[in-house]
Amino acid sequence: MEHNYLNEILIIFAAAVGVVVLFLRLNLPAILGYLLVGVVMGPHGLALIADTEHTRAFAEFGVVFLLFTIGLEFSLPLLIRMKGAVLGLGGSQVLLTTSVTTLVGLYFGLPIESALVLGGVVAMSSTALVIRQLTQQVELHSRHGRNAVGILLFQDLAVIPFLILVATTTEATSEMPLAVISTALGEGLLALVLILALGRWVLRPLFRGIARLRSTELFTLTALMVALGAAGLTYQLGLSLALGAFLAGMMLGETEFRHQIEAEIRPFRDVLLGLFFITIGMLLNVQLLPTLWPGVLLLLAVLVVLKLVFVAGICRLAGDDSAIALRTGLILAHGGEFGFAILAVAFTGHLFSPEVNQTVLAALLISMGLAPLVIRSNNRLTSIMLPKGSVQSNKAIERQIATTAEGLRGHVIICGYGRVGQNVARFIEGEGVPYMAMDLDSVLVENAIKAKEPVSYGDAANLHLLEAAGLARATALVISLDDVESALKILHTVRLLNRDIPILVRTRDDSHLIRLQEAGATEVVPETLEASLILSSHLLLTLKVPMPMVYSMVSQIRKGRYTSLRHVFPGEEAVITTPRERDEQLRAIELPQDTRWKQRPIGELDFEDLGVTVTAIQRHNSRIANPSADTVLRTGDTLILFGTSSALEGAETVLLSKQTAVE
Repeated sequence: MEHNYLNEILIIFAAAVGVVVLFLRLNLPAILGYLLVGVVMGPHGLALIADTEHTRAFAEFGVVFLLFTIGLEFSLPLLIRMKGAVLGLGGSQVLLTTSVTTLVGLYFGLPIESALVLGGVVAMSSTALVIRQLTQQVELHSRHGRNAVGILLFQDLAVIPFLILVATTTEATSEMPLAVISTALGEGLLALVLILALGRWVLRPLFRGIARLRSTELFTLTALMVALGAAGLTYQLGLSLALGAFLAGMMLGETEFRHQIEAEIRPFRDVLLGLFFITIGMLLNVQLLPTLWPGVLLLLAVLVVLKLVFVAGICRLAGDDSAIALRTGLILAHGGEFGFAILAVAFTGHLFSPEVNQTVLAALLISMGLAPLVIRSNNRLTSIMLPKGSVQSNKAIERQIATTAEGLRGHVIICGYGRVGQNVARFIEGEGVPYMAMDLDSVLVENAIKAKEPVSYGDAANLHLLEAAGLARATALVISLDDVESALKILHTVRLLNRDIPILVRTRDDSHLIRLQEAGATEVVPETLEASLILSSHLLLTLKVPMPMVYSMVSQIRKGRYTSLRHVFPGEEAVITTPRERDEQLRAIELPQDTRWKQRPIGELDFEDLGVTVTAIQRHNSRIANPSADTVLRTGDTLILFGTSSALEGAETVLLSKQTAVE
């Protein structure tokens, strides 16, 4: 019995793991790695992977699960809150890009259905790529970031009618285009009504019943059944699989199970979506590119240049300054995964000729290959392309911050005005201490300004903005952002201007405590360790421990920078995922009966040279905490050691070695 499928799967996985590891090390998106695997390993490359129907069928489920999770994240309150960016900017961008691309397609002789589908392919940008890159650059909540997210949200919604159109067009090319579109929309409406009814009367009670059984595998199985069942329902109606998955996700997104469902589906989505991108890469015939390059460059120009111009122009008309508008355009001037999804259905239905297929695919791949570099450099490119506008935009922000900080002296600068930053502001305001806050969330800043609070839009890692905020006159600075890399950037910038100002940093846990302290933080407050302190102090008070004693214990732990709270035993997840800088942990080692260390003092172990501390000795039913160097070891003692895993391994070797001790 042959196992061709197994061989191909092994080749795909091996190539994908190697290439994606390389791409992630180069700080490039994994999507590009998957596409490269398909191009190189596919039938038009090294021909190690066959382009089979079975592979494509599995890959299509990647798009199904992607649309399902998009539906989970979609909500009407979000749409209403961002209606300007979503409906105004997003609607205009998709309409303009689709219309112009359709006209270009008609000019080059494409049928109207094919030209319209091509317009939909070009109109899409990569949600995954943009969100990931903007998050890394701490630009997701900036003005240009929010513009981009709003437009992407509309694109995610717009892909549904395009998928309906391409699916029905490929099955009914003899009908008039208007009839095709009308039929598609009618069937889509029927699917929407059916799934809405199922969502209201079946899905919520179903998941509530499953949740009561407390079975993770049953919950996962049910989530998969719902996603694939809804996809199958729309497919039976002659529509795309992805449409049903999106609608089912949208229904479940309004329930209390949204986050758990997303967590259960994500592993399946990511693996199958990677396979989908590999199959897309397999479609590209690199041997034809030399003959198709004029068309590829033309379509690439339409995709990148026109998209850039349209997005920037729409944002400018919406009231953004020229620099913000251009940065938004640069971020979105590329193709996306939904463009590939539409294109894959068009390929299957032979909606385009082979030459057009290869031209469109090549243009999308090139644009996505350039996208991470363009998004990463959007600020620098804007400064080059629009020097006056960029300077004016930065100067306007700087003037606004300087106006907000005008007259302040001995104030506190708060970097990040989210929940933590606002609570800090309330406390110091109650004591009559003035403050000035900066944040990149434009909506949050707008709401704070309406309330007459001293808050300005701006990046606290910007040298000039910190000067405008009166850093030289400030008495302290608080970094309340839940992002370590942003905190490190701010610390480095502040210490260039002021070596002495106290800086307090909030962080989620102690994993980057040392890095933040070395970067110049006066105090680092890890949320998880503070939660342990607060919970423990409340417990001690409940147990009638005197308040002064509790306060003294808490003060000592804080003075020691939480060192004792970091002495913990690692769990399974920590062993797998913990990076080296937070590798310190506890380990228990029991001395054997024939130990060479019995009746010898701890000091002779010389663990200090290894960087290991003996935090306690468990002896029979008693525990000796923080034993001194003179404490004599006995057979059967269990030593609780603290240090890095490599240091602990060295200490364990010393303790368990049967070599006779040198007197």
